Amino acid sequence: MMKYTFWNNKGGTGKSSLAFQTITEYAIKFPEKKILTIDLCPQANLSELFMGGLLGNGSTNLNNLTTPTSVCTIGGYFQDRFSNPYNTPTINASNYISNPSAVNSKIPVNIDLIAGDRIVELQSNSISALSITQIPGIDTYLKIIDWVNDLVNASNQLNSYDDVFIDTNPSFAIYTQIALAATDRIIAPVMADDSSRRALTNIYSLVYGLNLPSAIYNQYAFHTKLTTAGRQLPKIHLIIKNRLTQYMGPASAYASVLTSIDNDLNAVLASHPQHFTFNNISDGVVDVRDFQTTGVVAFAEATPFSMLVKGDHHLFGNKTKIQDPNWQNCIDAISGVVTKL
Repeated sequence: MMKYTFWNNKGGTGKSSLAFQTITEYAIKFPEKKILTIDLCPQANLSELFMGGLLGNGSTNLNNLTTPTSVCTIGGYFQDRFSNPYNTPTINASNYISNPSAVNSKIPVNIDLIAGDRIVELQSNSISALSITQIPGIDTYLKIIDWVNDLVNASNQLNSYDDVFIDTNPSFAIYTQIALAATDRIIAPVMADDSSRRALTNIYSLVYGLNLPSAIYNQYAFHTKLTTAGRQLPKIHLIIKNRLTQYMGPASAYASVLTSIDNDLNAVLASHPQHFTFNNISDGVVDVRDFQTTGVVAFAEATPFSMLVKGDHHLFGNKTKIQDPNWQNCIDAISGVVTKL
C-alpha cells in the first residue's frame, strides 16, 4: 500500500483541485485498485467535490454524513480518539468511511472517502495539548501523531486498499503533522510566484529540518521526533507546477521564478537526495497549464476531466462551452501527473 499526501505550506496552489482530478483519473486508469482518500483539510473542499460539488448538492451530501448518532468524517474519528488518546483502541473503520459514488455517479466506485470536517480546526488545540502532555514512559507526541496511521491500518484490514491519498491544510498544524506521519510520498503543488518558492523551502525546513534559523528548533522539530523514534520521513515524490499560462515565455517574470524553484530544488536534491524518490528534476517535476473554462465546469459539476462531456454546459443559468483542444490539454496534464505516481 502506497500513501500519498498533497501538501504545500501555502494556500491557493490548486492543491485540492489537483488532488480531485489526480485521484479520480488514477482510479479510472486502475479500476482494479481499491483507493482510500482522507481529507484532512478543515475546509473539506476535496470532500465536497467528491460528494457532488456545487451543482450536485456536495455541501448537503457532506453535511448528511453527520447525524445525531454518528459522524462519518475524520472529525468524528478524532472525536472518538479523545477518550483514549494514547492507546490504540479497536477501531471500526466503517464508521468513518463513505463511498462517494453513491451520491455522485461521476466518481469511480473504487474510491472510498474519509471526509473532511470543519470541526478538525476546533479540535486542533485539544489535539496539540494531548501531544505535549508529560506522562512517564509514554511518548505522547508519537501516540497522537499515529492517529491517522492507526485509522489507515484499521481501514486496510477492512478493505485491503492499494493506495491512500491524503489532502491537507497548508498550515503545519498538528493535524497536518498527523497526515505527514502517515505518508510515504509528498506531492507538492506550486505556482509561479515567490510565495510558492518560499513555501517549498518551508517543506525542506518543516519536514526535514534543513536550513533552520537556529539549532534550538531541532529539539522539538517534526523530523527529530520521528527519526529519534526510528520512523521514516515521507519523501518528496512530485512537484507540480500548476496553473502555468500558455503564454509563458523564457523572458517572462513567471519563468524566472520557476527557474529559481528549479535551482533551489536541484541544490537540495544534490545535498540531501535521501529525501526524494527521484534523482533528476525531470523525473520529479510536472508542468500543468491553467485548466481555464474546462476546469471551472469540471469542478462545478464535480467530474473527472476524462468523463466531462464536450460542448455546451449550463452553470447557474449561463451557457458555457467546452472546447476540444483545452479539454484534451486538461486530460493530458492530469495523465502526466498520474503517470508519475
